[in-house]
Amino acid sequence: MTEDKKIKILIVEDEAVISKTYAEELRSQGFLVLTAANGKDGLELAFREKPDLILLDILMPVMDGLTMMDKLREKDLYGKNVPIILLSNLSASEEKIMAAITKNEPAYYLVKSDWDLSHVVEKVKERLSRV
Repeated sequence: MTEDKKIKILIVEDEAVISKTYAEELRSQGFLVLTAANGKDGLELAFREKPDLILLDILMPVMDGLTMMDKLREKDLYGKNVPIILLSNLSASEEKIMAAITKNEPAYYLVKSDWDLSHVVEKVKERLSRV
């Protein structure tokens, strides 16, 4: 697989250890991985690089993941259609999160403590197989 043919994954996660762990595993699986530590930087990177999928944390400094997802979805055709997997330590039962999930249709909503790294990678591959 040549470098320009690799599937691009954007990880937007403020916890450096988690971001690095996901990035290393996804790279080992053959993906090209981009990272951002907050929603503002993630949004800019998403529009510039057009990743094939975004792993997006919800609670982050500068701009949270739900705001980033809203801004991404309202911008253009790419933003409306790019698959997003939300990652959080929060339960999806919270009203704000449920409203965002319903409105923006992310591919998955994963509570970090419930999913180990191999399962997250599995979900990424599963979602990309539908593109």
